Amino acid sequence: MTIYSLYIFDRHCDCVYYHDWHRTRPVRAGPNDRPGVHRLPTASGPGARESIFSNANSNSNSASGSGSQQGLGMGQPGQQQQQQQGPAPQANGTGAASKRGLPFDEEAKLVYGVVLSLRNMVKKLSGKDDEQFTSYKTSQYRLHLYETLTGYKFVLLSDPQADSLRFVLRQLQTGPFVDYVVRNPLVDLDSRTQGIDNDQFRTAVDRHIRSLTMFGP
Repeated sequence: MTIYSLYIFDRHCDCVYYHDWHRTRPVRAGPNDRPGVHRLPTASGPGARESIFSNANSNSNSASGSGSQQGLGMGQPGQQQQQQQGPAPQANGTGAASKRGLPFDEEAKLVYGVVLSLRNMVKKLSGKDDEQFTSYKTSQYRLHLYETLTGYKFVLLSDPQADSLRFVLRQLQTGPFVDYVVRNPLVDLDSRTQGIDNDQFRTAVDRHIRSLTMFGP
């Protein structure tokens, strides 16, 4: 099994931390990214990571897939390659941009939008305010959600065969998050312009995720 990436959203719906491990499509920094959120390498540089999300432009050309897959632009790599080989790249660089994947700021908004929509749908269908949405699965990935009492949302994307990893998100929140973010006087938890990333927190998160048996090669 494989763990793809981790997102942390604050109570203002902003992504304040991002960490990735295994990805299948290129990712690039977005024009509206705030400092202290991620440490993305350039898409063309050595060891460039990739995103499991395809570009939104290719979603409209998708021939099949579940609603949640189409919303996040998921698909088999072979299918995505066939779609990209259709129209020739435009002179303005649109075709090249689609191969690089979504900018991070758009990707983060997409992830949060899916979480918010599904959470509201679960509550409306159940008719209970205490009903919780914790995860959903497609043929390509599984999304795990853990919400804190202070409004922070921890989102983890993993292999679809993985069991619930909500306990892992809780461990990250009660461990590294409390130790290196909440108790760190240099981190502004209510900032609207700065993320919560710091060396100690990122190292602790990376060490914890890599220690899991389901982390993958």
